[in-house]
Amino acid sequence: MNRTTMKSLILISTLTSLVLLFATPMQAQQNADSLAIQTILQEEVTSWNSGDAVTYSKRFAETGTFTNIRGMFFTGHQQFLDRHVEIFKGMFANTVLQQQVVSFRFLGPDVAVVETLTQVAGFPKGGGPKAIHVDDKGRLHTRLLQVFQKQTGNWKIVVYHNVDLKPDTPVPALR
Repeated sequence: MNRTTMKSLILISTLTSLVLLFATPMQAQQNADSLAIQTILQEEVTSWNSGDAVTYSKRFAETGTFTNIRGMFFTGHQQFLDRHVEIFKGMFANTVLQQQVVSFRFLGPDVAVVETLTQVAGFPKGGGPKAIHVDDKGRLHTRLLQVFQKQTGNWKIVVYHNVDLKPDTPVPALR
């Protein structure tokens, strides 16, 4: 082996070692962050299904923004909580939420964007929110976009944008 080839091999070996050295902790951190966010998503389902607005809202940031399925806009944790207390006692009382992730990506080490397809069932016959499409099986379908930001070591929802799917929108079956 000549000297140039040997230097090239050493350089490649060194670069590979550096990539592996730094990639493994970064990947492990991203895995931990992914798991933390997935846990929040599961917590949303569990707390919705038990009508628990306090738990449903606890990961919402103090200065987060919230657009609901009617296009109403709210700012801050307290408004998010108040709105969910109201809907869990009213039009969404005793409903069941399913949520399936359709897109999940990190924009940086402390920001993630998650889009889910949601389905809410259990409305009383002829019920459901006014001016919102409920399918022939009594289910409301939405696409929910949430932006998560790590704040003081904890993931918080800083943007929560929910839109109902209209009657002519193809709705994939939830897994």
